[in-house]
Amino acid sequence: MGSLMKWQDFGRSANVEDRRGQSGIPGGKGGLGIGTVVVLGLIGWALGIDPRLLIGGAEMVNKMRPGTTATQPGQTGTPSDDTGQLVAAVLAANETVWSEILPQQKGIPYAKPKLVLYSGSTPSGCGGAQSAMGPFYCPRDQKVYLDTAFFQDMKRRLGGGGDFAYAYVIAHEIGHHVQNLLGILPKVQAAQQRAASMGNESTANNLSVRVELMADCLAGVWAANQEQKQHFLEPGDLESAVATAQAIGDDRLQKASRGMAVPDSFTHGSSAQRVQWLSTGLKSGEVDSCNTFAQ
Repeated sequence: MGSLMKWQDFGRSANVEDRRGQSGIPGGKGGLGIGTVVVLGLIGWALGIDPRLLIGGAEMVNKMRPGTTATQPGQTGTPSDDTGQLVAAVLAANETVWSEILPQQKGIPYAKPKLVLYSGSTPSGCGGAQSAMGPFYCPRDQKVYLDTAFFQDMKRRLGGGGDFAYAYVIAHEIGHHVQNLLGILPKVQAAQQRAASMGNESTANNLSVRVELMADCLAGVWAANQEQKQHFLEPGDLESAVATAQAIGDDRLQKASRGMAVPDSFTHGSSAQRVQWLSTGLKSGEVDSCNTFAQ
């Protein structure tokens, strides 16, 4: 069953948009057909490019054509099922902590993002969201996208599971939102585009690694501050999050899929790096300890 983090004591956020059970990305005029998405995903995987970038680019081209269909907004509020409750609880805990520590530590207010739950696929401000991509944050619409089937995947395939491991995944995506509020994401995206336009893919990937490792560290910062408030961690929780960080390191995933790791194509960092930065945030509880760009 994994760890039993005490999340039931948290409040619940109403900033959850539940699109589960909707029919996903339309084919034809409006969105990309599922076949195109799969092909782009495979190309991205083979070249070591984040498939979201390719799919997002193709969606952007598609959106310039007439006949784009907008998604139905999902039901907004706290979902009633167990997984939805866990997500809403972790989101609420992130809202409470970041609303306090972002003004305190960095002098800027925390704007609460929405978290979109979906199944299979759904449109996003950054192109089509696909469950194969895993959870992600879209800076254009300031929403986190999560297909909860990812949690089952973590348990089954990646050897990481348990409530705190799931909380870490959500907190990592909220970490990207914090980076966006701090103005880091736009700067990095501009630098990546410059590197890519000069054909310097390993520099672009290296920037991506630093962004992801910083989000791991910010997830740790959240957990440290939440723990001070509520002592919500149970024995084994940290180990389960570390096991998850190890399971979703680029080296582990690449070795599992290709039989070897290609460090130049890493976009999230190695398992050891992910564990190191998660631990840094957990120890310090300070945003400034997460400067992955200084190293």
